[in-house]
Amino acid sequence: MKSKNIGILTKPKFPEVKPTLQGVVTWLRERNITVLLDTTSAALLSESGGIQKTQLAGTADVLLVLGGDGTILNAARLAAERSIPILGVNMGGLGFLTEVRLDNLYPSLERVFANDYVIDERLMLQTHVHRHGETVARGIMLNDIVISKGTLARMIELRIAIQGQFVTNLRADGLIVSTPTGSTAYSLSAGGPIINPAVQSLILTPISPHTLTHRPLIVPGNVEIDVTLTSKDDGAMATLDGQVGIAMTQGDTAVVRASENRTKLIRFPESHYYEVLREKLKWGDG
Repeated sequence: MKSKNIGILTKPKFPEVKPTLQGVVTWLRERNITVLLDTTSAALLSESGGIQKTQLAGTADVLLVLGGDGTILNAARLAAERSIPILGVNMGGLGFLTEVRLDNLYPSLERVFANDYVIDERLMLQTHVHRHGETVARGIMLNDIVISKGTLARMIELRIAIQGQFVTNLRADGLIVSTPTGSTAYSLSAGGPIINPAVQSLILTPISPHTLTHRPLIVPGNVEIDVTLTSKDDGAMATLDGQVGIAMTQGDTAVVRASENRTKLIRFPESHYYEVLREKLKWGDG
């Protein structure tokens, strides 16, 4: 990799982040690589001159993420417009998206600079929320958009259409529209299928549906999905990647489709999707 600008994003809550960050910044600077730190990472190192995360993603050639899958999801949304590659270092627990174990950090960086890696492109979603014909919010996500009820116990009602064709009125705690990457996140907990990320598809997974015949539905990756909140439900939300919340009121429609942008994850040739599944989900060794 010819890159000389590496942006670093961290999740400071992990205790090992600070010493790891100190070590990796020193290692990169010794190799004359420009290190860009966001304000959080700069503060961890007591350095001045950290920049906003959006600026970081606009300047860096690669994003190095020290954290868990949540930090990667944040990085994916930041990097979406420029599609810059992301290398995730797992400081968290489960870690479906983080490629590198902490004890293998420096050999992995050596391999990246030696061009010994592959790019794993992941489908992303984009959404905009319509209210009375106007767009009131928009966003992009790697995992999912979840439309769910407020704090009250009652269900919400959603009208679902695909490519303009009415599908169903769903009474449930909510609906997850997920990418294949997001199939191992909230959708899986709600009973959705696991989809290999190479399959270009979207998954609609109801959350605790009132009618048991409402099952997860897999649709082609190029369709447009309209989800309209038909019940009067104070506190209903559209949540993007579990991190960004958009308030929805009766009559609002979330229009969801695949984004033109892709998340580019740095992978190493010997790492295999099914091996990650087997390890993370603790399946048998056969």
